[in-house]
Amino acid sequence: MVQDTIAAISTAVGEGGIAIIRMSGDNAINCVDLIFDSKKKLRDADSHTVHYGHIVHPVTGERIEEVIVTVMRGPRSFTAEDVVEINAHGGVIAVKKVLDTVLELEGVRTAEPGEFTKRAFLNGRIDLMQAEAVIDLIRSKSDRAFSVARKQAEGTLSKQIKALRGTVIELLAHIEVNIDYPEHDVEAMTSAYIREQCQAAIGELDRLLKTANDGKLLREGIVTAIVGRPNVGKSSLMNMLTQENRAIVTDIPGTTRDVIEQFVTINGIPLRLLDTAGIRETSDIVERIGVERSRNALQDADLILFVLNHNEPLHADDRLLLEQLQGRSMIVIVNKTDLPGALDSEALMKFVPKGQIVRMSMAEESGLDRLEAVIHDMFFEGELEANDMTYVSNVRHISLLKQAKQSMEDAIEATYTGIPIDVIQIDVRSAWESLGEILGDEAGDSLIDQIFSQFCLGK
Repeated sequence: MVQDTIAAISTAVGEGGIAIIRMSGDNAINCVDLIFDSKKKLRDADSHTVHYGHIVHPVTGERIEEVIVTVMRGPRSFTAEDVVEINAHGGVIAVKKVLDTVLELEGVRTAEPGEFTKRAFLNGRIDLMQAEAVIDLIRSKSDRAFSVARKQAEGTLSKQIKALRGTVIELLAHIEVNIDYPEHDVEAMTSAYIREQCQAAIGELDRLLKTANDGKLLREGIVTAIVGRPNVGKSSLMNMLTQENRAIVTDIPGTTRDVIEQFVTINGIPLRLLDTAGIRETSDIVERIGVERSRNALQDADLILFVLNHNEPLHADDRLLLEQLQGRSMIVIVNKTDLPGALDSEALMKFVPKGQIVRMSMAEESGLDRLEAVIHDMFFEGELEANDMTYVSNVRHISLLKQAKQSMEDAIEATYTGIPIDVIQIDVRSAWESLGEILGDEAGDSLIDQIFSQFCLGK
């Protein structure tokens, strides 16, 4: 159990109705009693109660702020320690005065980034997977991403990993008994039995990994590059998707000189939109830099929205870029359908299937529903319901699940080659350790520190 008392502002900096200063530690309640002027001492208060009073200077007795203080005694608190939350008026000066007063108390220090959640993990209230879900909750860009993170924070996915790990440890126990007492042939420990148990574990790992692509996209967003020749409506599409004038729109080709980035949610799916400069040969040095950045953005994109004009034939630059993008996840958007047509649809379908062509009019704001449907069908199999299914979304978790699967496959392969059972045990134990690293049971201090350093102060 961590003994020292930590404190930090847990709400966003700036003006607001309420700001919260959070404290945690064995001595948190007694510390606040030294600066809290109220009818009742907090040390005598019941857990999970709220108290009105004033923060006063511990030496001069000067009133600093009118506050509401909440007491939560461990282990029934977020950190499993005694926690005190001071609710003050929002505003930079008021909050700073209260925090400075708290930090003047002996034994109280500023919390490190993520230290409250880290203490919850170290004190056994949550596992590492649940702790990482907390930051996913904060960073959620859509309702579905939030739902996925919430289920992970509640431990839904952790329970499945723990159950799978329990199955693996049972297999390990049988192998070790067979090694120690070979004359008993416990549980008929044969190669066939090992293969059966490993295959069952692989089936569960495959089920979890099947959700990984969808989960990762929900967590991080689909990196979506909007590309095309100058003046085809790329910036108009950006503004239509974001419902704001994020990009400058003119009739002058080459207006967009750099990559503009914006997050947007379409039908519950987060997209990280990259509005790129029009791709063409140009002598303008600034535009040429923008075109080069556009080409770089294409390399990192999960999805490419290729914009063409309905009232223009396919240009040589269009054909060249379409050829270069073969095999990529791409949707061709035929813009300006409100104007007379000049685009050869048959020529276009030589590059992309008909189902990946969406006809739109930015001027009339039509075709957006169709675009949403195509994006959904392209990236997500079946109906995407975060409330009904647990998704693996964290890259670290996905990597460790794959490692566990590989170890199980190695164990199966070893049974066919006559490798001794004590060597096979190493592969099975490796799978068990990989699963434990997801939960934090096998995680080293450096990994734990790296994970919690990503959190904000006060969380």
